Amino acid sequence: MRKDRVGVKALHIFLAFFRVGILGYGGGPASIPLVHKEVVEKYKWMNDDEFSDVLALANTLPGPIATKMAGYIGYRVQGLFGVLNAVLATIVPTIILMIVLLTSLASLKDQPWVQGMTQAVVPVVGVMLGVLTWQFVKKSKDGLGWTPTILLALVTGVFMEVLNVHPGIIIAILLMAAFLKKDKTSSKSKQQEGVSS
Repeated sequence: MRKDRVGVKALHIFLAFFRVGILGYGGGPASIPLVHKEVVEKYKWMNDDEFSDVLALANTLPGPIATKMAGYIGYRVQGLFGVLNAVLATIVPTIILMIVLLTSLASLKDQPWVQGMTQAVVPVVGVMLGVLTWQFVKKSKDGLGWTPTILLALVTGVFMEVLNVHPGIIIAILLMAAFLKKDKTSSKSKQQEGVSS
């Protein structure tokens, strides 16, 4: 019975990240909403807050985001085997599709239907990212309120688009600020407990 559950969980991990790998057209940013759909909404391996934390941390580390997220989530769900399963499920579709598409599309790349197919996917990916962005904005509003959320979004946009600061650097700074704020809050509460006792 336990082996059956382990096998089912392994199959779910593989299917979840295989779907992400096969449908994540456009690379990492396009994969994030798909990972969210599988991990948070379908299988409920983590909640939105945990997913946001994993996404933020994955953005600060080097390498493709889809495989980083797959590795962490696979480990969290099923340990070392889950890591291998999730990462393989994420990269195998890309490897297969690259081999097949590069051999066939080289001769078809000038066909209008091929160009139309690649152009038609871009708005779909944009909508998926927009929906995920709105979910994150609403969650941020619940934690911070509208004014800090909008202000933080604007400042981040200026840093990324105008000053060309890498998003990983911004996320690292925000994580450090949150960590320092938490330390100050906990030390103040300890001092107040000491005064009251």
